[in-house]
Amino acid sequence: MSKIALDEIVAIDIHTHAEASIRDPQPPTKFQDAAQKYFKHDNPRPTIPEIAEYYRERKIACVIFPVDGMHARGDKPVSNVEVAELAHENGDIMIPFASVDPARGQAAIDEARDMIRNYDVRGFKFHPQYQEFFPNDPAVYPLYEVIADAGLPALFHTGHSGMGTGMRGGGGIRLKYGNPMDVDDVAVDFPDMPIILAHPSWPWQDEALSMCLHKPQVYIDLSGYSPKYFPPQLVRFANTQLKHKVLFGTDYPLITPERWLKDFDSIDIRDEVKPLILKENAVRLLQLG
Repeated sequence: MSKIALDEIVAIDIHTHAEASIRDPQPPTKFQDAAQKYFKHDNPRPTIPEIAEYYRERKIACVIFPVDGMHARGDKPVSNVEVAELAHENGDIMIPFASVDPARGQAAIDEARDMIRNYDVRGFKFHPQYQEFFPNDPAVYPLYEVIADAGLPALFHTGHSGMGTGMRGGGGIRLKYGNPMDVDDVAVDFPDMPIILAHPSWPWQDEALSMCLHKPQVYIDLSGYSPKYFPPQLVRFANTQLKHKVLFGTDYPLITPERWLKDFDSIDIRDEVKPLILKENAVRLLQLG
């Protein structure tokens, strides 16, 4: 049961990153350094309690997660246990998602079960480009079954990736894994598992919009971009047919909610649609009400 006082918050950020551990500190990875350059910010990596206080001051709730790319990249993430425990300690403002690398096979499935049963995570984050897998690979389906059986959402990075941008050879990141149409098979085969397509999915924006329109359980989060750069068709559908399927997200700490909300006010989103995007759609999807 959520401890968030929904009447007292102004928005729910569906996409924030846990990058700095207080239990097992690690130096910044080369991908984190490259992403900072790509997003043109030099903010220090905040810890989870610091993120909680930051969002609490702004009366914005947030979904927070690590990204488990240990198998493909060799970078140790903040542990799911640390994220879940600290998020629950700040449960008035935070909602924990977990991240497990599908390449870990049965170990990933076992960890997913553990995080659901014993740590009450509320969803799972996947980064197919960083983790190097196609979302519709049948080998991943047993992991999705665990998530679907729990009635939890799966959030997939889609589109271009700031991870590796500007690095030699893109840091080894292969953009092909970010095509949202590969998630369409997952939506067909797991029709009751909520799916969030993270980010405006450039260069596959139209594919993401079509999929979201076609599949009732598919949503789009607006993280990773300043709203002033949103493709016009994304704005058009957010205002109309997908107004109940689009979610506020920042990609914090790479983009701050202040910057995102300021730029959001400058684009042509209808007044009656803004509360849906900023809070109400997430309340429904995450079953917070």
